[in-house]
Amino acid sequence: MLPRVTIYNLVSLDGRIDRVAESHEAMFLYYEFSYRWKVDAVLAGSNTIFVLGEHEPEETAVEAPDPPQKLPPPGTENLIYEPRPLLVVPDSRGRIHNWRLLQQEPWWRKIVVLCSKATPASYLDYLGKRHIEYIIVGDDHVDLRAALEELNARYGVKSVRTDSGGTLNGVLLREGLVDEVSVLISPTLVGGRRGPSLFDEADVKSNSGIIQLKLTHMEKVRGDFVWLRYKVA
Repeated sequence: MLPRVTIYNLVSLDGRIDRVAESHEAMFLYYEFSYRWKVDAVLAGSNTIFVLGEHEPEETAVEAPDPPQKLPPPGTENLIYEPRPLLVVPDSRGRIHNWRLLQQEPWWRKIVVLCSKATPASYLDYLGKRHIEYIIVGDDHVDLRAALEELNARYGVKSVRTDSGGTLNGVLLREGLVDEVSVLISPTLVGGRRGPSLFDEADVKSNSGIIQLKLTHMEKVRGDFVWLRYKVA
């Protein structure tokens, strides 16, 4: 059984997700709204997690106990709900080595890494010694459909929200795995011809490749931000 999947992003009016994320006000509003879903799992892109820890020293595969969780920053306690969601991250190539930092965060109860048959055995050993659970789905790359079904079967996951960039969003949408697209629009224009956007995918070759959406909610929220929710047709 496939869980319900909601893509959720903070974007500028021209669809960029990079510069707009540098605003503390915008990011706090983004996370305040994200936790209204009370989902069973948060699916984060490996690039998103990798960037968070790229300046941290790489951890080794030495056996280590689970680190204690931090307390949430003052003023954010209301963003936590129980049971806390899983943090699920596809990392078939074994790039991420800052899991100890993530294990200390208070926002989720457990981390599950999605791997494939091509994931190095040394990386699986590293995850095991860090007490991080993983699921092997797919041959060369993570099979996201099979992964979602396995999350439902193993952990009872019935709802998933993304916290990722356009690459993972694009794969989920192209594979027909998304039920809803939810966008918090910042009253800003970033400009530029290149940069990460909500939906990073190859150009479509015909109109049949265009994904149709149906508007289900439109709301002006704090300041001049606008929250739009769409059902994937």
